This record gives sequence, structure tokens and C-alpha cells, in this order.
Amino acid sequence: MSYNNYLDADAAWNYPVSAFGGIVAFNIEVDEDLAKEIREFRSPTDGETRMFYEIVVAPKYSKKGLEILRGKSKTLRILEASKNKKGKLSLRQVGGGWLAQDSDDLTPEDIGFNLVSKKTPQENELSVAKFAWLCVKHVKSNAIVIAKGKCMLGMGSGQPNRLESLRIALRKAGDEGKGAALASDAFFPFAWKDAVEEACESGIGVSIRHWRRRDGSGQVIVGEVQHFDFAKVSDFRRTYEIQILTLFTL
Repeated sequence: MSYNNYLDADAAWNYPVSAFGGIVAFNIEVDEDLAKEIREFRSPTDGETRMFYEIVVAPKYSKKGLEILRGKSKTLRILEASKNKKGKLSLRQVGGGWLAQDSDDLTPEDIGFNLVSKKTPQENELSVAKFAWLCVKHVKSNAIVIAKGKCMLGMGSGQPNRLESLRIALRKAGDEGKGAALASDAFFPFAWKDAVEEACESGIGVSIRHWRRRDGSGQVIVGEVQHFDFAKVSDFRRTYEIQILTLFTL
């Protein structure tokens, strides 16, 4: 559940088909009110069918909340998982061994913005941009996430190129994508006749991607595109830089 108000279950509208039989995860305690919302929430597809979930996972459950969830379904698996701690190693199996690296445990407070555009994004736009950037790290590359109001509207993942991932994410987001934030887990190699142009035409408001320089000159690859303003982001945990591309029509 991605909303600050966890009783607001609009997140399920983004993928109503996938939500049925899905997993609901929380980073707060599931109390009585929240458990009732989970139990009684109706499918967005017809507004009548009670939603079916395979798993509910949270760091903690109140006694009453746990009792309510246990009465929802005999097959519902209720898991308790402690919150991730910062500074742990992340292990990934690779051919012939294991890859050990720092865990990607950034929080919005860890992401700082150094604006360099003439037109400054609004505070709420930067807040949504941070949220989108945190979401995209969980999506399989090539990864694109479109978010608005602390809710992920669409994602494109696992495609052979970034443009196809963008088109999938835009299709999922629909009209809600206008003015939304877009996050990419890698740079866009071209501006026109590619993902940047299609994002602009679709009304995306803010785009986040890795910072990329050209020919060592310090120029941004799409720095000469006159339809966009730019803002640079410093990710204090990593050595690379990320770019916020604010897609305002001049």
C-alpha cells in the first residue's frame, strides 16, 4: 500500500486484475481498522466482489487486527516481517559465485536535489519524483515507473529496450499519467523519436533517470532539447548522479 493514508486503498485501482489474488504489504502495524478495510475491500473491477489476497505481510499486528484477518479466509497467509535495517549487505547469486554489495536502502530523506533549471519544480513534484525513484529500484530492468500522489500508476519492466517499457507504463497509467512523475533505472540514449519525446507528448511532468555526460564535455545528452528544463539530483549514497528532467513546455 503506497498511500500515506493506509486506509485509502486506491492503489488497487492501478492494477485491478493483478490485485485480485495478490500480496498486500505494509510498513506499519496492521490494527483493527486497517484489518477491517482489508477484509471488506471490494474488487475495483465490479465494486461487489470481495477482494481475495494470498498474503498479507506487515512488521506488526494488533491482537484484534490479527483476529480479523484470520477470519477473512482459511487460505490467507499472514506474515510478520521486521523492517529492513540500513547498512546490510545484499547478496546475489551469479555464475560461479556470489555478488556482495551494499543494500539499496535509500529513503526520501537520503535523496537531495540540486536544482539547475530556470523553472523550479514545485515541492509536491519533487516529493512524487522521490517516491517514483524509490519504486523503480524494485522493477526489473529495463524499468520505467509512472507515479502521482504517492501512488504508482504504471510500470514497464523486463523489456529489451527502454522505449517499450515506457509504452507499457504509459498504457497502464492512462489519462492519470498526465502531470505524473516518471522514473527510469537507466539513462535515455536519445531525446527525439524516442522515450523522452513520447513521455513529453503523453504529458509526463517530471522524469528521473541516471545522469549521463557526452564526450566528457559535461553536456547532458538531451541538454539541447529546448522543450525541457533540467534539474540535477545528488544521491548521497552513491558515486553517480541522477538527473531530474522537468518536462515543462516552454
